Amino acid sequence: MRALRSIAGLVAGAVLLGVAGSASGAESVFRKAVYARGFDSPVLLTDAPGEPRTIYVVEQSGRVIRMRSGKRTVFLDVRRQVTYGGEQGLLGLAFHPDFVRNRLFYVAYTSSNGRNTVARFRSNRAKAIPSTRKFLLAVPDPYGNHNGGHLVFGPDGKLYTSIGDGGSGGDPENRSQDMRSQFGKLLAVDVSKPAAKWTIAALGLRNPWRFSFDRATDDLYIGDVGQGSVEEVNFTPRQSPGLENYGWNLYEGSQRYEDGGIGPGKLVFPVFEYSHGQGCSVTGGYVYRGSARASERGRYIFGDYCSGTIWSFRVEAGAAVDVRTEPFRVDSVSSFGENTAGELFAVSHGGTIYRLT
Repeated sequence: MRALRSIAGLVAGAVLLGVAGSASGAESVFRKAVYARGFDSPVLLTDAPGEPRTIYVVEQSGRVIRMRSGKRTVFLDVRRQVTYGGEQGLLGLAFHPDFVRNRLFYVAYTSSNGRNTVARFRSNRAKAIPSTRKFLLAVPDPYGNHNGGHLVFGPDGKLYTSIGDGGSGGDPENRSQDMRSQFGKLLAVDVSKPAAKWTIAALGLRNPWRFSFDRATDDLYIGDVGQGSVEEVNFTPRQSPGLENYGWNLYEGSQRYEDGGIGPGKLVFPVFEYSHGQGCSVTGGYVYRGSARASERGRYIFGDYCSGTIWSFRVEAGAAVDVRTEPFRVDSVSSFGENTAGELFAVSHGGTIYRLT
């Protein structure tokens, strides 16, 4: 996520962001309310299967905080193993779908020995057991930025992670279109098979900063941070016939970036994109499937780290429709999250968690 360095448009082929509608009407908007404060550079909120009253907050410095009934405890602390700063740190967390039984969870981080890492741990439910760590992925990190680092279990039961193009600017080694490289890819692995290898599920990504599967339709949404002009949201329906190629570094959004031939797979342009006049670093979100605001079900909500602007839209026939700007901002929005009931949250890198419904 490029915007983390400062820590410390158009709908494809259709609608320019500048003419997208603003939210209006008391019953047709999301609303934000402070849920919790005082976190250290939070970058993710998520839930664990079978724990409806518990949420987990990932702090970029290397801790996972467990919140249950208003009480906070440290669930995991890997600060000694993590390189933290800029776009590096503890970046992703996912719980095994059968967490209630096996107590397994997975984290993604940039390691102190210079690698993009995915590791598995077991917990005693209330806390991780450090001695159970097992490495699933360790890719040497050439530049330090564009690390991706999200983790999600997909509808097929596989664990998915994102790795950016390796860093620097413009993908100088052309990794994103190279199927011999794991950079610039969406990767998947079947964790039920001890010797399973990571496979490439999609390519042509620059720095995918948060992706999610719609829990009702299984469609995939990816927020991919742009280079110097365009931020984009990519959409892939579950019934997609094969390998998706999102175009980087030959395309930045729907605009040509470099000359050359496209790599393998089906070239897919963004379902939504916006210019750097509206922001500079997209943060992907979720499709709302909660019950608190029935009128909002089916809307995908996301934002921009730099401007704090929050947008939402629906996808119909593969196109973004009913695009609107929500009537609030979230400063330094580093992530979105959902609880077991499908209610939504927004995470400010400054340390505050907001409930959006």
